[in-house]
Amino acid sequence: MTWSDALVARLAPTESASSLTVPALLTVLALALVAVAVPPVWRVVRLAVTLVHELGHAGVGVLVGRRFTGFVLRGDMSGHAVTHGPARGVGRVASTWFGYPAPAVVGAVAVWLAGRGWAATVVSVVLVVLVLAVARVRSPLTLLVVLVAIAATGLLWWRRDDVVQQQVLVGTGVVLVVGAWRHLAAVLLDRSRSSDPGVLAALTHVPRVVWNASFVLVCAVSTVVVVREVALVLR
Repeated sequence: MTWSDALVARLAPTESASSLTVPALLTVLALALVAVAVPPVWRVVRLAVTLVHELGHAGVGVLVGRRFTGFVLRGDMSGHAVTHGPARGVGRVASTWFGYPAPAVVGAVAVWLAGRGWAATVVSVVLVVLVLAVARVRSPLTLLVVLVAIAATGLLWWRRDDVVQQQVLVGTGVVLVVGAWRHLAAVLLDRSRSSDPGVLAALTHVPRVVWNASFVLVCAVSTVVVVREVALVLR
């Protein structure tokens, strides 16, 4: 097998849909529950949720024509992504808005695609994004988190075990959706002008309660998607 054949073999989706058994799914859900409910574990896992949050800012910023120059993760669940472009306008609003919904959207999409045989493709895309993100890391902790994520995703990609990939994506998707709710609960109590809804309110003169409601709506839709996908396996 040539290197190109090996590459295609690790990118291509499977011909079958979900291969998760009920016991395997219950195990995945139990591990996801531990990740988000046990404080010492959550303090580590929340860095992954923050990573997706910040890359959500950056990804949408790039899509709307802004220049992504760097990002930082902090141990207290906060972070910061820097994109350069017009100080106001639709692009700035879009890139600012997508941070809090990003973990929920990414988690729901991952679970939905994994259930349809696209786990390998999702893993490949995630690996590429993480590798590209290394050049924009701006702190030691951020570098450590990204390198650990690359190592774990790279191993998952290289081994190309369809069942394991689907299990990991479903578990990660659940953690991201629940993590999005936990992050959102924190920002709903944050009245500072520097928070995302505070910045959005200043940019648009639309009250922060409207922006918070939009975050809740996206998280709710993402949750419904994940619950339905899990229910399909449990039937």
